[in-house]
Amino acid sequence: MPNRDRPRRDGHADLDSWLHDRIEPLPPPPGTFEAIRRRARRRKYRRLAVSAGAAVVIIAAAVTVPQVVQLPIERGKQEAGSSPVTHSVSGTTTRNGPQTTTTAPVAAPSSNSVPQSFQPSSVTAVSETTVFTIGQAGIPGQCATQYCTSIARTKDAGQTWIGLPAPVTGPPDGATGVGQIRFLEGVNGWVFGPELWATHDGGLTWTSIKTHGQRVIDVETVGDRAFAIEATCTGAGADFAAQCTSFTLYSTPATVNRWTKVGAATSNLRPPDGAGSAGAAALVLTGARGYLLAPDGKLYAGPPTGAAWHPAGTIPCATGQAQLNGEPAGALLGAVTAQNLLLACAQAQSGTTQAKMVYASPDGGQSWHQLQVPPAAGVATSIAASPASSVVLGTSQGIEVLPSGSSAWRQASLTGSAPTTGFGFVGMTTDTHGMALPADPADGTIWFTTDGGLTWKPSPVQGTA
Repeated sequence: MPNRDRPRRDGHADLDSWLHDRIEPLPPPPGTFEAIRRRARRRKYRRLAVSAGAAVVIIAAAVTVPQVVQLPIERGKQEAGSSPVTHSVSGTTTRNGPQTTTTAPVAAPSSNSVPQSFQPSSVTAVSETTVFTIGQAGIPGQCATQYCTSIARTKDAGQTWIGLPAPVTGPPDGATGVGQIRFLEGVNGWVFGPELWATHDGGLTWTSIKTHGQRVIDVETVGDRAFAIEATCTGAGADFAAQCTSFTLYSTPATVNRWTKVGAATSNLRPPDGAGSAGAAALVLTGARGYLLAPDGKLYAGPPTGAAWHPAGTIPCATGQAQLNGEPAGALLGAVTAQNLLLACAQAQSGTTQAKMVYASPDGGQSWHQLQVPPAAGVATSIAASPASSVVLGTSQGIEVLPSGSSAWRQASLTGSAPTTGFGFVGMTTDTHGMALPADPADGTIWFTTDGGLTWKPSPVQGTA
């Protein structure tokens, strides 16, 4: 582009003379400076809005990291008198081989109301306020079909809930059904345990993913990918993750159903020799690094990109057998950052008490040091940590909290009646916000904290069918 501030070089001497004369600038029209100030203020507000939007994206990515509960639920049926609308959904699935097309019906609620007697069995958050849950609904014996699987969502941290379509399948029953849910950012999501289904439109439609005889015992999401542990199991009924003898880690881009193995090191993992024929495994993801706790107590780690993972360390206790939610009973793994890990080692219980040790690792599982010993009351079920490093431990007696910098555990304060069988899951999404799920889905509530786990309030997941 030519420089319009430079004089023309075409022999016009009078122009050169004029340019060297002193020129008095004209004053601006009235109101010019006020208009400039108004435009500057508008630009400032637009920049603030963009910054706030970026912060929301960061929160949504961060809150996919905590473990989410996977609890057994009782088989129910669809409500009497209802005629579910079904959608025929087609999807393409690749699993280390040729593509196969699957078509599966999806039950859609006739309205956005939450079905009657909803019993949440799993919960996943994509922000401080937007939460999805899956469970069973309806009254057993008063359903038109054998299926009552339902999904609900809140966008105001549990103040109100609406119903969403759900895959037409039952609760966990050996090799069939689903009981858990994960969403990455509110658009791409998965329900599983032991079957696997995917949605890429916010839960409006669901596609059944073939697992070729394997059971999906865990799914976690971060960044732009999803990861899953598939296992060879023979557990019956709600114990779908019991008697598992071989475990393999898979991954897929979040927007498509293209599952592939995550390298050879995390394939066909088995329990240790002499520890029995079955075991359990767990998966934890952070924004920069993922961890797989194998049934022999070894940790495998790698990038959340789908590239191969490799051995990273060993935990200081045995993983034990699987809980009803699929998680190891003896070792509960959590992550604070990509290198800072948490581990709750649980010993054999005696009645309602259990000796528990909590460890922290600052180097991705290579070394561990013991934290303050938590109270013996209650059987440990779940562990979580906020980014501020407060430790939250769910038990069959309630919720215990070790605040950052504190030398003593504190029992969390619960608003209203506490669940009679305690909690099966706790998870922190930010320094202050988190969720907890009662061990008994019949409680019908999801609990929320806004002060780092010190106090919790229940949100009944209910509506008019």
